[in-house]
Amino acid sequence: MGTEMEVKIREALEYVRPFLQRDGGDIEFVGLTEDNVVRVRLQGHCHGCPGAVMTLRNVVERLLKEAYPEIKGVENV
Repeated sequence: MGTEMEVKIREALEYVRPFLQRDGGDIEFVGLTEDNVVRVRLQGHCHGCPGAVMTLRNVVERLLKEAYPEIKGVENV
């Protein structure tokens, strides 16, 4: 299932997922880089949405960084 940090990240993304699904989108955890950048893939209506960057920065990244300060950022792949 992954490292302990990856498990924590997956759990945190489960908290965000319902908000994205409400608008027809979703998020998939892709991986964690060696320098602690979380890689995700936005899906559904979130994929290609003009507001997706704001959602990643203002919601997903903020949540993960607050919970786990060692996270350096989040990027959509």
